[in-house]
Amino acid sequence: MATTNPGWIGVDWGTTHRRGYAITPEGQCIAEADDDQGALAARGRYPEALAALLPPLLPQPNADARVVMSGMVGSAFGWQEAPYLGPEVALEELPRHLVAVAGQTERYIVPGYCVRNAQGQPDVMRGEETQLLGAVAMGLRNGWFVLPGTHSKWVLLRDGRIQQLRTYMTGELFALLSQHGTLAAAAQPAGTEPLWSQAAFADGVAAGGPGALAHQLFACRARVVTGTMPASQAQAYLSGLLIGSELQDVLRDLGSANSADFHLIGSPALAQAYQVAATQLGSRLQLLSPREVILSGFHHIQTHGA
Repeated sequence: MATTNPGWIGVDWGTTHRRGYAITPEGQCIAEADDDQGALAARGRYPEALAALLPPLLPQPNADARVVMSGMVGSAFGWQEAPYLGPEVALEELPRHLVAVAGQTERYIVPGYCVRNAQGQPDVMRGEETQLLGAVAMGLRNGWFVLPGTHSKWVLLRDGRIQQLRTYMTGELFALLSQHGTLAAAAQPAGTEPLWSQAAFADGVAAGGPGALAHQLFACRARVVTGTMPASQAQAYLSGLLIGSELQDVLRDLGSANSADFHLIGSPALAQAYQVAATQLGSRLQLLSPREVILSGFHHIQTHGA
């Protein structure tokens, strides 16, 4: 018979937001809570920040529970830095590499990964490894996974091990370019409001092919100032350009890879944008629920940890 006492809390602790899950031994999530106390906001007061998150997740105010945290809480500006693992460590081995928080009882951090390409260039991730572990625990051990966001991650898995990792600053670039500088001025002159245009988004996706992105980005401004495109559609074009550039860079290197091996883990809005862009480029992404994979990942850690 399933219990309603979690005894175990998983926390997905990002840079600006965090979400906690109370999980039973059978893997059922019986409570969850989220807030804006990400790693930046909690800096310097992590014990207090965690204590504030726990009450809605525990059946009794003073109930003891093991807390496992993933994400930027383990970064250099987090609660305690958790060293990166290398690709030789399979995702299913993550429970054996948890980092105990100094001076705390039953508080652990999931380490991230550092993967180098053929030229020795390093790439890193924190938080996404727990989602990927969840996908592996659900039986998805092979293929490419894209996790879009501020920094979009493309990860190739082979039998539950990370073979390649690519990060694209797609979300961060969109936020910066749409709010600051000459592109922002062209995209949103005084008295105008952005207007989502699927046609402008598609034009941007098509433009995100081979070539210097810095040059392609200026075309967004040029299209507005020459009257080729209304200023209200510039943000949709910019979004398509950045997502299209990311997708085309990956697809160009993959060649004839089977698109059925592509999986996307992301919010509905981002998932839809990437799915539309992928379809336009002749590919297809299978959508996975971020909540389901993170719960699957935490449950694997819960059942295979020390």
